[in-house]
Amino acid sequence: MAYRSLTPEQQARFDPMITGFNPADMYAADHIQRALQTFPGVFSGIGEFTIHKEFVSAKISGETASLTNPALDRILDFAAEAGLVVLIHNDVDVPFPKEGAEPVYLTQMKSLLKRHPNVHIIWAHCGVGRIIRPVKQHTGMLESILSDPGMRNVYFDISWDEVAKYIVASHESVQITSDLINRYPDRFLFGTDEAAPADQEEYLRIYRQYEPLWKALSPEANAKV
Repeated sequence: MAYRSLTPEQQARFDPMITGFNPADMYAADHIQRALQTFPGVFSGIGEFTIHKEFVSAKISGETASLTNPALDRILDFAAEAGLVVLIHNDVDVPFPKEGAEPVYLTQMKSLLKRHPNVHIIWAHCGVGRIIRPVKQHTGMLESILSDPGMRNVYFDISWDEVAKYIVASHESVQITSDLINRYPDRFLFGTDEAAPADQEEYLRIYRQYEPLWKALSPEANAKV
């Protein structure tokens, strides 16, 4: 209703998303459909919603969300039908993983992405988090998805200061990341992921934090991201 109260010019600046649903509930897709019918023309997509997230997932009551739950497939099937973009948070690994082991959720995530080629999916934060650090050869893992024609519907979000701290940690990490983004400039997105900033400077904090990366990108990639 707040969105509807805006002028058309103000509305054009927003892409409202549906978030209040349980991805482990088979009726979640029905809830999303009702939201679209109640507010036609308002919503652009669903999310950010969470499947596996560090220590957060275990604190949610009811059935634990899973990448293999049919409820999630039903949600993504409806998103494809309705033309909704999907922003999903799913850690690629568990906290304190076994050294040298494949990230716990990588195979399941790839399988999910391939099962739904007709919906645009944004993988929030490239699969990392506060505790979930980038796995070795993380950019190689991302490129294995970016280069796969069966997952050309997948995009990566580099928002959040936790992601930025890994990317700008060193000259080498900036160079590796910028090389990848320069090769796939249409597949990366940036937003602040800043919660309730008190002023514009605070809102732009993560944008400023990424300054080394912005300088390392080609002009074309910089503009696209």
